[in-house]
Amino acid sequence: MRIPGPAEIQALHEKYAPTTEAFTLVHTHCEIVWGIAEQLLAAPHLAHLDAELVRAGCLLHDIGVYRLYGDDGRLDHRNYIRHGLLGHEILEAEGFPDTLRRFCSHHTGVGLTRQDIVSQGLPLPPADYVAVTEEERLVMYADKFHTKSRPSAYLSPGEYAAHIRRFGEDKVTAFQALRAEFGDPDLVRPVPAGGTPVRP
Repeated sequence: MRIPGPAEIQALHEKYAPTTEAFTLVHTHCEIVWGIAEQLLAAPHLAHLDAELVRAGCLLHDIGVYRLYGDDGRLDHRNYIRHGLLGHEILEAEGFPDTLRRFCSHHTGVGLTRQDIVSQGLPLPPADYVAVTEEERLVMYADKFHTKSRPSAYLSPGEYAAHIRRFGEDKVTAFQALRAEFGDPDLVRPVPAGGTPVRP
């Protein structure tokens, strides 16, 4: 499988971003997520992972956000949950294989299940959108430590756990399992610019 490099992925972001502001927000976030994942990949027990695939997954995972911008330049927050599936569709239209498309559709939260979608009435086709491979899980996990909300910021493990608790203790348990698998990133260390210091 051919894995696109950073320049090719940046060109895709530029192609689909409706404004410079949207490009800066989304692409910078994706770069930050890669910075976090790259740091975690340095752990000896993760040396067997495909770093090139993880990098592509991090840089592509939020490309569907661009489809949620209206003509007025505003982001449709109400349908934000759909951004992963929209990204999957973009990459499918661009001819990328399912291995790459899944980084978009399977990174939301700590995984969306069919039961989540039905019980919460989410605007998604009922199915399981859960990260399966180690590379998918690492991209999903690294994404939890940075938010695009203005101002963008890094999130501590404790803050993310508190955020996810409103969706059920099972989600907190799933996040803690990811922490055990991949470890906690050092969010004080320099990663690409674009976020304020980690929240307490």
